[in-house]
Amino acid sequence: MRPVTLFTGQWADLSLEQLAPLAQKMGYDGLELACWGDHFDVDTLDAKAIKSKWELLADHGLQCFAVSNHLVGQAVCDLIDDRHQAILSPQVWGDGDPEGVRRRAAKQLIKTARVARRFFDAQPGAVKGRTFAVNGFTGSSIWHSLYAFPPTSAAYWQAGFDDFAKRFGPIMDAFDKLNANFGLEVHPTEIAFDIASAQQALAAIKHHPRFGFNYDPSHLGYQGVDYVKFIRDFADRIFHVHMKDVWWDHGNGDAGVFGGHTSFGDPRRFWDFRSVGRGDINFEEIIVALNDIGYAGPLSIEWEDIRMDREHGATESAAFTRQIDFSPSGVAFDAAFDKENQ
Repeated sequence: MRPVTLFTGQWADLSLEQLAPLAQKMGYDGLELACWGDHFDVDTLDAKAIKSKWELLADHGLQCFAVSNHLVGQAVCDLIDDRHQAILSPQVWGDGDPEGVRRRAAKQLIKTARVARRFFDAQPGAVKGRTFAVNGFTGSSIWHSLYAFPPTSAAYWQAGFDDFAKRFGPIMDAFDKLNANFGLEVHPTEIAFDIASAQQALAAIKHHPRFGFNYDPSHLGYQGVDYVKFIRDFADRIFHVHMKDVWWDHGNGDAGVFGGHTSFGDPRRFWDFRSVGRGDINFEEIIVALNDIGYAGPLSIEWEDIRMDREHGATESAAFTRQIDFSPSGVAFDAAFDKENQ
């Protein structure tokens, strides 16, 4: 059975010392550490702090398989505006000059992998040099042109993919030297937000072996994208898995897929995130597909449900994920029909 972990990004208001015992109580095997709050501070995590962090995790029976730096990754390719200042450190934001922000974000993403390399090599009993994942976003210089008006040419969109490749190619080369994979969470506002754009992104970066995906069905389902097909199409690129649920076609018709500038929890919304097992995602099909491609990594719950108490939701999500997960068969069920096997 795969370990069930909790992505800490939505829990950054709690210190790791507060969250670790809570995660244990809620039934988790480990944490996917976010690079904000004090959970995995890339700029302050020295050898002493790394040792302390592993001790804290061990004291509560927790493991760690991946770290995530979505906020920094978002700024690498984005058209930078005032919203980014709220999610970036003062060091990355600097004077706010857009190109400067993008370049500092790229350096910080590489630094994330370097610090993560030291972190995972320091895990007691672990094999040094083993592959790990840094999950995150890429941002996009062409997301704003999603709807093709004014008329948008293929060349315009290709320029955006070329910009992504120019910026992420060197980042992936740095990851390769560290034996680290980057898992893009395919998501609206990123260079890849569905199967077609994920294929384009891979082609643009020349199928760099370190560029793959942090699979999250919730961002695909409400768009109408076949989220199970995604697993099979990118079988060798699924580096990490988020368990997150969503429902769609539940609004009153006022707001469509683009959201109508409404906030999460607004009853007019066509879609909204739900606690795992309470939305419209078919997790049974996902587990079957993950077994078919041989994915043995963690199932990391990214808990987001504005209508539910988060401790209640995260607890039931862990239990649901354990119940729905199963190992693939090691024997064909009809093999016993053969007399030689009886």
